[in-house]
Amino acid sequence: MKHFLLLITVCFLCCNNSEVETLAVKDYGSFHKEAETFCKENDYNESYYFLVDLSVHSGKNRFFIYDFASKKVLDKNLVTHGSCDQFEENPDKWKKVKFDNRVDSHCSMKGKYKIGNRDYSSWGINVKYWLHGLEATNKNAVKRVVVLHSWSAVKNKEVYPRHSPLSWGCPAVSDAFMEKLDERLQQSEKPVLLWIIE
Repeated sequence: MKHFLLLITVCFLCCNNSEVETLAVKDYGSFHKEAETFCKENDYNESYYFLVDLSVHSGKNRFFIYDFASKKVLDKNLVTHGSCDQFEENPDKWKKVKFDNRVDSHCSMKGKYKIGNRDYSSWGINVKYWLHGLEATNKNAVKRVVVLHSWSAVKNKEVYPRHSPLSWGCPAVSDAFMEKLDERLQQSEKPVLLWIIE
């Protein structure tokens, strides 16, 4: 009986520890600080920026609107990543994000982006924003037509353990979330920073 109780206790503790690890929130403090400095120095919108963490499972919220003044996430939602399967096989494309700046790679690209002009899209709510890559890792964004847009296949709430659909490198969001982003971006007099990390 003692052994049985000990076994139950150990199982309980192990389960509790794994749950704590799963629910642990990543600390983005250093990214927020760097983003705020970047926005001030480069005449970008100094109220908020968009952070996309592609290390997070695609079925979980990983697109964040961060407010510099309140130091809080104002909203969050799902976002796609690129299939990255054109130049080589990518059997883990649903689970693990691969990055590549090359044209036609269908990969996501890390780095800071300036969100540019609003334009027509044949996807989602028919709105897209051009993304201008500001680093060596994403300088081909315009050539690749990697843009911020919505897609009806992307859900508006977490679908974990299922995955979000794959894109050709675009950070695509749900139609409902894009409406929120679009309203915010149209009201901004200065460029907004989008930063994709892993």
